[in-house]
Amino acid sequence: MTVRPPIAARHPVRHTVHGIERVDDYAWLRADNWQEVMRDPATLAADIRGYLEAENAYTKVEMADTEALQALLFKEMRGRIKEDDSSVPAPDGPFAYATRFLEGAEQPRIVRTPRAGGAEEVLIDVDALAKGHAYYDLGGADHSPDHALMAWSYDDKGSESYTLRVRDLSTGADLDDRIETTTGGAVWSADSRTLFYTVLDDNHRPCRIYRHRVGAPTSEDVLVFEETNPGYFLGIGQTQSARYLVVDSHDHETSELHVIDAEAPDAAPRLIAPRRPAEEYDLEHNGDLFYILTNADGAEDFKIVTAPVAAPGRENWTDLVPHRSGRLILGVTLFKDFMVRLEREGGLPRIVIRALATGEEHAIAFDEEAYSLGLSEGYEFDTTVLRFTYSSMTTPSRVYDYDMAARTRVLRKEQEVPSGHDASLYVTRRIFAPAHDGETVPVSLLYRKDTPLDGSAPLLLYGYGSYGITIPASFSTTRLSLVDRGIVYAIAHIRGGKDKGFRWYAEGRREKKENSFLDFISAGEFLAKEGFTSRGRIVGWGGSAGGMLMGAVANMAPDLFGGIVAEVPFVDVLNTMLDDTLPLTPPEWPEWGNPIESEEAYRTIAGYSPYDNVAARAYPPILAVGGLTDPRVTYWEPAKWVAKLRAAKTSDSLLLLKTNMDAGHGGASGRFDSLKESAFATAFVLKVTGRA
Repeated sequence: MTVRPPIAARHPVRHTVHGIERVDDYAWLRADNWQEVMRDPATLAADIRGYLEAENAYTKVEMADTEALQALLFKEMRGRIKEDDSSVPAPDGPFAYATRFLEGAEQPRIVRTPRAGGAEEVLIDVDALAKGHAYYDLGGADHSPDHALMAWSYDDKGSESYTLRVRDLSTGADLDDRIETTTGGAVWSADSRTLFYTVLDDNHRPCRIYRHRVGAPTSEDVLVFEETNPGYFLGIGQTQSARYLVVDSHDHETSELHVIDAEAPDAAPRLIAPRRPAEEYDLEHNGDLFYILTNADGAEDFKIVTAPVAAPGRENWTDLVPHRSGRLILGVTLFKDFMVRLEREGGLPRIVIRALATGEEHAIAFDEEAYSLGLSEGYEFDTTVLRFTYSSMTTPSRVYDYDMAARTRVLRKEQEVPSGHDASLYVTRRIFAPAHDGETVPVSLLYRKDTPLDGSAPLLLYGYGSYGITIPASFSTTRLSLVDRGIVYAIAHIRGGKDKGFRWYAEGRREKKENSFLDFISAGEFLAKEGFTSRGRIVGWGGSAGGMLMGAVANMAPDLFGGIVAEVPFVDVLNTMLDDTLPLTPPEWPEWGNPIESEEAYRTIAGYSPYDNVAARAYPPILAVGGLTDPRVTYWEPAKWVAKLRAAKTSDSLLLLKTNMDAGHGGASGRFDSLKESAFATAFVLKVTGRA
């Protein structure tokens, strides 16, 4: 029996901006009370809920023939996870702190062990707290400097609005302190009695930082800093030295920092340097100097300068690590005797250690052709040990402790794959695809050695290409379920990321955004030309801004693809960038352009916005996934997109919308529930490629 898909009602709404009129037939899917829905999903209007549930029901029917496959995939994916797993303990004074999973538990425990010896102490049992909740996310768990208290937070809606609590670690009981609508994190001052936290406004933007005295009513909390520009987000962190709290106000290309002495928490924040358009900086601290990572003075790929703590303004910045074009400095961490920087050159990451006393530098070497690195600064400042994580597409994650003085490394943990993983069965490669304008696009590849490279294999092509984010060539246990079925897995490192330096990012945003889409298409065409797959055998996969990429390439080159997976896809770009009440819109204008003020930006966005460019064409099979309480990509974006696609497409290809009615941007919160979502999307890929 043929099941008919839901057909969304059309209620045309006319918009005129810059004298240009558009008609939006599905604007009604945007709830007028969206802020309230974020806090209480039950308040969603009945007609909108009815449509979303009808789409979910249709998706369930159309995917019913894969239910056994989904169960098998879930079993495979779960079998690759060590269920009773834990992180490598991070030392801090008398204790070492860690995260531990028990077998069968969806959520972790936060634990600590005395370094002098003794039993493990459970500080927070997140799995127990999550019982009875469809969604539960631990936002942060930060112990006080004296190890007596822990500030922790939770979100039980998926809307990224966290409730902050304070726990007495000697009794395990939470104090009366309860702070609502925070961003989740908190920073302690040196006295272990003063907390700093960031709150969200009615438009879900972090705009105020408050100081809270443990035990005092929240009505007495003091406003420390307020960001009045809606285009800037506000946060608070801490230097590795723990001496300074750092108030960070930023958008996607401009930042401004203030510091608070952790030993004087009542002092007013002190400005480092006033904001300048398109100039970023971040800082660390050691002794009487701040170490500042910045792109000031034309340092496109960033440089490191020092400034006196007593007078940190730009006029006193002195180059320490000068700018070198093509070497992108990603981050800097300071320890008592060493400075560590993570940088990328030639598309690959590198860790460089600098002895502060002598200025001598050395890099940590790695052998594989494509890999991923991550730093874990830990809690301690006076240490010679740096912890970092290494993986590749064939090598499971490895955690190393590296002695910066002795230049030796110790493997502390290797990711276990209980069901077994033989890296020798797989190939990982890095190739370069020629782009439309003479550039070359890096592509990371993973496939089994026995996969034929004669054009017959399906290929999954993953992409993102926004905000300067680089997709790492790292290990994934879920990915193996595709690769083991003869599917080639590829990541296209397209413009809009920083894989080839800051320039690579700049050439994939605003008026140059089309480069991201053309790079992705070029990568797919090159992979087909080289025999890794063939046209029509490629499944594109992307999420969030990567979902926008999926929508754009589906419009531009539908015949290249045999399927599209768009998770929480940012596809209604023009409408969203025209709505300055939405949480992310003003801070996003530097990334996409401001179509309210600029007709040029309006026309640029209108030219590629996936929703606005849906037309009568033969689209490939598409799976769109959304989250009802998502504050980043609101649920109505994929809902409107699918409604318009269904009305316009000329093919009988599968078109599915799945909305998680209990979660937001990140999907399900439990580790096994999230695997079920991965299994579902993987089953869709196998179904449309004939490998189900």
